[in-house]
Amino acid sequence: MQNNSAVIIEGATVIFGDRLEPASVRIEDGRITAIDGARDGADIVDGRGYLLAPAFVDIHGDAFERQIMPRPGTILPVAPALLDTDRQLAANGIATAYHALTLSWEPGLRSVENGYAVVRALDALGPRLTVDNRVQLRWETFCFEAIELVREALAGPRLPSIAFNDHTSMAMLHPSTPLQERPFDFDPAFPAVDPETPAFAEKMAERAKRAKIPVSDMVALVRNMWDRRPQVPAAIEEVATLGQAAGAPMLSHDDSQIETRDFFRVRGARISEFPMNKRVARAAREAGDFIVFGAPNATRGGSHIASIAAADMIREGLCDILASDYYYPAMLLGLARLKADGVAPVHALWPLVSGNPARALGLFDRGVIEVGKRADLILVDWPEGGAPVVRRTWVAGREAYCAAPMGW
Repeated sequence: MQNNSAVIIEGATVIFGDRLEPASVRIEDGRITAIDGARDGADIVDGRGYLLAPAFVDIHGDAFERQIMPRPGTILPVAPALLDTDRQLAANGIATAYHALTLSWEPGLRSVENGYAVVRALDALGPRLTVDNRVQLRWETFCFEAIELVREALAGPRLPSIAFNDHTSMAMLHPSTPLQERPFDFDPAFPAVDPETPAFAEKMAERAKRAKIPVSDMVALVRNMWDRRPQVPAAIEEVATLGQAAGAPMLSHDDSQIETRDFFRVRGARISEFPMNKRVARAAREAGDFIVFGAPNATRGGSHIASIAAADMIREGLCDILASDYYYPAMLLGLARLKADGVAPVHALWPLVSGNPARALGLFDRGVIEVGKRADLILVDWPEGGAPVVRRTWVAGREAYCAAPMGW
């Protein structure tokens, strides 16, 4: 239900696309209806001392998994987990979230069965959610069993995105080849490890724990999946065709070769998600693709798997979008770290988490503060030299979150 009462947020410093500027912003019927317009009996929100900014659009976030599985192998009911996640999103200023829902051959958390549960729960919970919850169908290309779920989700009320993942080939990669330089996944000379070695079993231990199965069973499962490799290209063609027909935004994940990026671009995936080296990022840029890195990477000052640093990519014009990845607060904290490190001023950084992901996902109604756009806004408490925090979040003009400090 829309909030039909007009609201004016005044006294804040507003983040516009090209500047920071004090302004009042009027929202009504879910839209921004005026900048520095008349009050006309509107309710007034005092924004003095705060930043008013476009709310975040999160292209890839998998932190919701922690609500479903707070401990390895311990699965909790999906509906309350998603309701809790929704509140976390609002509190962190994320008005549009694409949950990176892994659809894998693994049992448990990332299984197709759990994928169905999440997709159907989000549809059923829609009227109770505070932000725009969608899914990124993070499809493991060896998981043919997920294709019907992809088909079902594409026909649902909120168009998902599709991300092509191949963690099977990554698992089978011989340790002599760095992950960041692994060959094109369909290279006939792909350097595969011997799955019978103790080292491979050790590598599979974490997956087995997450799936709550013995390590020996996980090793056997990976080996059986690897036998599907000749059929994978045809499965990719099928899913890409489904995505194109539905008009779904599509991404390829962890590209390590230009050939990989070219392969998925031809099939409609115009977003390169977490390219693993500068060579691939430059090729994506030259082709006009959107390029995504993780906001936790920016927050920490580097990748947790020793890949390239998001800050360096931003400096070089090789990053368009920052995603929450595995930590929702990182969307704001990453901007703070980048600003503090002198990468760019805050108004130039903000499109990385709002306008750019909105455009990449085809959501042209949001992501910027302009008259006529959706009133997805956040009020940010950001003292000089201090950590920023979201105080209020509006989603399509509705107040989704409000937290007053104790000093009020």
